[in-house]
Amino acid sequence: MSADEARTLMSAPGNDHLTWNTPLSEEHAARLIAACAPAPGARIADFGSGWGELLMRLVEAAPGSTGDGVETDPEAVARGRRLAGERGLTGRVRFHEVPAAEHPGAGYDLAVSIGSAHAWPGGTPEALGALRAAVRPGGRILLGDGFWEREPSAAALEGLGAEPGDFGTLLGLVRRAEAAGLRALQVTVADQREWDLFESAANIGRGERWALAHPGHPLQADVTAAVDARRTGYYGGYRGTLGLAYLVLSA
Repeated sequence: MSADEARTLMSAPGNDHLTWNTPLSEEHAARLIAACAPAPGARIADFGSGWGELLMRLVEAAPGSTGDGVETDPEAVARGRRLAGERGLTGRVRFHEVPAAEHPGAGYDLAVSIGSAHAWPGGTPEALGALRAAVRPGGRILLGDGFWEREPSAAALEGLGAEPGDFGTLLGLVRRAEAAGLRALQVTVADQREWDLFESAANIGRGERWALAHPGHPLQADVTAAVDARRTGYYGGYRGTLGLAYLVLSA
């Protein structure tokens, strides 16, 4: 089993222990939705939506609103369409299997992008410009993006497969939003408990559960090795160093 095959087996869309593919609690999500304040009839887009859990909750919060989930992972899209059907949102939440940078929609009341700035070639600055262009004047944007909580160590960078310049400070992220013509209405960050629960439930948890359920399987050793590598990268590397900020912005 290759490293890629192990990652696929541990992938997020097939992991029913994950509500969303980001460090986020129910209480934190509710505060983000309240700050985004989608109005009845709002048009909402989520770029890099995954299976669209946050998008669906935003739509559910605003009667008559509609949502476009933009996502390239077919497994995530399939999960999103299934969930939308189960929640009676098939006609209100649509998924578009195209790259975020290629979605032609505009005039949205709210644009969301959580952990997907890499979908634009220019990274966060280009993502912010694209999100601003996607919303109407006076619209809102919810951006989730990484930042360094502290100077990254060599172990943190190795655990993430990152370079020091891949992220900046939290204040630097806010300043980037301002440079794109956006103003921050609310800035929150994932706390340590959200991170720990996310890491435990995501790749580590799914891989561990699979390995425990398949004793003696010829692929078990490879999956266990992938889990151990992830644990080392997180607990011995980027835990407490990589932060995830949620910025609610006004265009």
